[in-house]
Amino acid sequence: MKNQNHYVAIMAGGVGSRFWPMSKSSYPKQFLDILNTGNTLIQSTYERFASFIPEENIFVVTSQEYVSIVQNQLPKLSIQNIVAEPERKNTAACIAYISFKLKKMDPNANLIVAPSDHLIGNLDLFTESCLKALEFTSQNDAFVTLGIKPSHPNTGYGYIQYENTKEDVNPVIRFTEKPHREQALAFLEEGNYLWNSGIFIWKASDIIDGFGVYAPQIYDVFQDIYSLLNTPQEMQAVPYAYANCQSISIDYAIMEKAENVHIIPADFTWNDLGTWNSAWENLNKDESLNASNSSNTILVDSMGCLVHSNEQKVVVIGGLKDMIIVNTPEALLICKKEDEQQIKEYVERVKEVKGELYI
Repeated sequence: MKNQNHYVAIMAGGVGSRFWPMSKSSYPKQFLDILNTGNTLIQSTYERFASFIPEENIFVVTSQEYVSIVQNQLPKLSIQNIVAEPERKNTAACIAYISFKLKKMDPNANLIVAPSDHLIGNLDLFTESCLKALEFTSQNDAFVTLGIKPSHPNTGYGYIQYENTKEDVNPVIRFTEKPHREQALAFLEEGNYLWNSGIFIWKASDIIDGFGVYAPQIYDVFQDIYSLLNTPQEMQAVPYAYANCQSISIDYAIMEKAENVHIIPADFTWNDLGTWNSAWENLNKDESLNASNSSNTILVDSMGCLVHSNEQKVVVIGGLKDMIIVNTPEALLICKKEDEQQIKEYVERVKEVKGELYI
């Protein structure tokens, strides 16, 4: 039996600019099948949680402009379970909004908050970790995150140091955001650091108390509209709250300040699919380590390339190494894999030169 006090909030409001030009602000990466699995990222996320969370307790928090896309891609999801943000104010506002709603709906709501665009394997292990976390937070006033054992000194992830008590759930010592390579190498050698998965578990009432202590400005604006949540007046009240709400991540607002933070070292495979390189790592490759989404792509004397084309035309790549090549009807991107962090800058340049049309 699925526990009726268990809930999930899937965060699906991002624009995914590092996956441009496939991901555009009008149709971002969480709604795309990046890895050619037959499911979009948000569809895979929904199915992952629906295996152990009551489907009526699965909520998607997204931008107002993406509500119809969510409806189309998740037809089982009730429209009441699609929570529309009037503007983007980072993850703290998103989490405060859904937490206040759920607390009013169910004072005992025990909540998983997860991004919509992560790749997760070993689903039995993932389910086991989530249920362990929910059991712990049901019995303790605590914030829990799932930590991923580092496989290499990745400088694009946040790291969490923890007390290795050999228990399932361990106290957190500190958070470190995106360290430089030497620091990341030291973390791996030390052995008690995990990657921050961005998957959080807590009781709705506890995280609301956390806002009251560590982010009172956010707490106050949502407390002001609390009586209107889950009523016909909610849609008129929420824009007020967001207009007056600080824009900050949940990590900075609460997790890095709170004392009752714990972590579960997880054994499932995980990738946040934040960049084209991360997609390349998870796609099938030929003997020259090239990855492509189309049988119409022909690579000659090329190695380590990622080629993604949304068109049926034949694409021939000759004599290239370690390149990202993305072809859509509106845009073509060609850049070195090592320069993928500059894609956001390329998008800004396109915006300067061509306006909003191509982004």
